[in-house]
Amino acid sequence: MQEGVFQGDACMLEQYAQADSIALSVWSPPYHVGKSYEKDQSFAEWKALLHRTLQSHGRVIRPGGFVAVNIADILCFPDPEMPRLMAENVSRRKRADITREQVLETMARHPDLNRRQIAALLGCSEQTVDRRLKGNNIRGGKYQTQTRVLLVGGLLERFAMEAGFYLYDRRVWVKDAAWENSRWHSMSYRAVDEFEYVYIFWKPGPTKIDRSRLSRDEWIEWGSRAVWRIPSVRANDDHEAKFPLELPRRLIQLLSDPGDWVMDPFVGSGTTAVAAVEMGRRFIGIDKEPRYARMAQEAWAAARRQLSLFSSPAATLRTSADELAPSRTDAGRTPAGK
Repeated sequence: MQEGVFQGDACMLEQYAQADSIALSVWSPPYHVGKSYEKDQSFAEWKALLHRTLQSHGRVIRPGGFVAVNIADILCFPDPEMPRLMAENVSRRKRADITREQVLETMARHPDLNRRQIAALLGCSEQTVDRRLKGNNIRGGKYQTQTRVLLVGGLLERFAMEAGFYLYDRRVWVKDAAWENSRWHSMSYRAVDEFEYVYIFWKPGPTKIDRSRLSRDEWIEWGSRAVWRIPSVRANDDHEAKFPLELPRRLIQLLSDPGDWVMDPFVGSGTTAVAAVEMGRRFIGIDKEPRYARMAQEAWAAARRQLSLFSSPAATLRTSADELAPSRTDAGRTPAGK
């Protein structure tokens, strides 16, 4: 097999890895929340992507190996079948105290003012004025498709079992509270999204349990604990959905050995690639977006160059330049950045 990052399809992993060869796959799929790389994808297409990706993993993960999927466990998406109901949010007193009659009276007294200026006079938002005039109190308007929430873990477990995997464990990654990004922050009783899950699936086969992969302190602090507190990435300036380096690093250290093959079929900016290099693992990354595949390839190559500057056992695991060179006869495999 060839190490590196490739532009390709996460549902066709056999093009990049031999059967029963990968010790661990660490990935975070699209969340179906409208990011640029998934904005045209339907809910049915998103589910099919997860299903086919796990089916493909069933062929390349070695017996006793693992698949670790990082995902937000609650999905929020428009559902035209949901009832469109009026929401009386009485907790926001400033807005709730403004009536339609007050808005109309103020507009009559000040016919030359625009809606923003009317809102300033009333001490409310321009959106409140608009809602009072239109007679609705639903985010986006009463004719807007309503939002439904759905747990994702059950979908993943069902798809994984159909691919020959069993749920082995799950970890909770507590990140920074996303107050600025939460559409639910002040509009309902729903909680702010402060954590994600890592679902770990196991392919039946001999599995080595080796606690010596971790130091005593590491085992106490996070190896044996279900909740991991890891600060989220502060700036997603070059990719919309980064996870912190510490997340794949822990999974790789816990669930694989130096020299093992690690994979990420949604490699994005290359965080898992960097973690794999730093932990002395061989790596295959895949992404369907050309710019992300190039970005991840550059991150992987930079991590290898950095590693070569230091003397460490992991450095001896690097394959030769000839072994890493793209093969002209490798049909269907396009190395990123080439």
